[in-house]
Amino acid sequence: MANFEFLEALGQIARDQNIDEGELLVALANALLAAYKRRVDSAEDAEVEINPETGEIKVWGLELDLDGNVTREWDATPEDFGRIAAQTAKQVLLQLIRDIQRRQMYEEFANREGDIVSGTVQQNDNRYTLLDLGRVEALLPQAEQIAFERYEHGARIKVYIVEVRKTSKGPQIVVSRTHPALVAKLFEIEVPEIANGIVEIKALAREPGHRSKVAVASNDAMVDPVGACVGARGSRVRNITNELRSERIDVVPFSADPVEFIQAALQPARVREVRLDEAEGLATVIVHEQQLSLAIGKEGQNARLAARLTGWRIDIRSEYEGIEEEVVAEVWTEGDVVVDETVRVERSDVEDSVVEDILVEPDGRMEEVVARVEVSDDESGGGE
Repeated sequence: MANFEFLEALGQIARDQNIDEGELLVALANALLAAYKRRVDSAEDAEVEINPETGEIKVWGLELDLDGNVTREWDATPEDFGRIAAQTAKQVLLQLIRDIQRRQMYEEFANREGDIVSGTVQQNDNRYTLLDLGRVEALLPQAEQIAFERYEHGARIKVYIVEVRKTSKGPQIVVSRTHPALVAKLFEIEVPEIANGIVEIKALAREPGHRSKVAVASNDAMVDPVGACVGARGSRVRNITNELRSERIDVVPFSADPVEFIQAALQPARVREVRLDEAEGLATVIVHEQQLSLAIGKEGQNARLAARLTGWRIDIRSEYEGIEEEVVAEVWTEGDVVVDETVRVERSDVEDSVVEDILVEPDGRMEEVVARVEVSDDESGGGE
């Protein structure tokens, strides 16, 4: 007997829930077969068939040989199977729809790991922030939050998808505001030249909420990579800074020459000289005394990010002008390595001074160096 109303209702559910109608019919047939098997008069082997054209439901009893092949089949549909079908469909359809939706959402977001999405803040506590992504919710753990950011209820923010976990309640999406790739993805959105491959991000170092350094190169000699990323009057990089709540972003040109790259990475400080020790992976950077604090940055931030960006250990030193005298440096450090240096400084009018160096590892560890200077004075016969 045809059941067009049933079929039409099933099709409407499939369209509303964005579920394949054929998949829904198969799942419903399996559920009806399970309901039929619970009857005392059920055939030992059977299958349920739902006609996709008419909606007619039939139960076929099967007789199988030892190899599992069907040797005989007959119509085993119970007289009251329409009522059983209606009850089963009512109980099973919602669960089937939920299961299918969860699987579809997991498959959709599993392919989006490493992507950027926008979400609305729904709930805050001291462990995580819950974001509404539309069809699913995402988890922003405290460890992935920028320390001083406050996420107001209803605020819309961009996040980076770190991981998609499959659970019984559907996909659990873990997102981040601190991941360095969030900055790279924001540049892809704001800078068309990056999205289409003309400009490429070669390296990126980030201290979330404070400062990032991005090294870029162009695959087209006619395109300035730094200018493309900064935009007219800084409009493009300003949009990224605003999204990251005023995190400072330095865009520098990438160079295959490590000397040029290190000089660019230490911007805005002006570097006078870079000496490389390739065996040790150490770059000794000489700057004017007035540029020393700028090269090191607040709490060593500029030097630390430059070391991460370039992959070189960076030793920043100041240079003095005047008559060169040999001095003995007394060195101390808070790091694991004690650095002994003999420092030559150029001074003619000062007997005692302090030379401050800073050694920065690519992983961000810093070792401070203080040199106590004793300047010889030939006319006075000695110095202190």
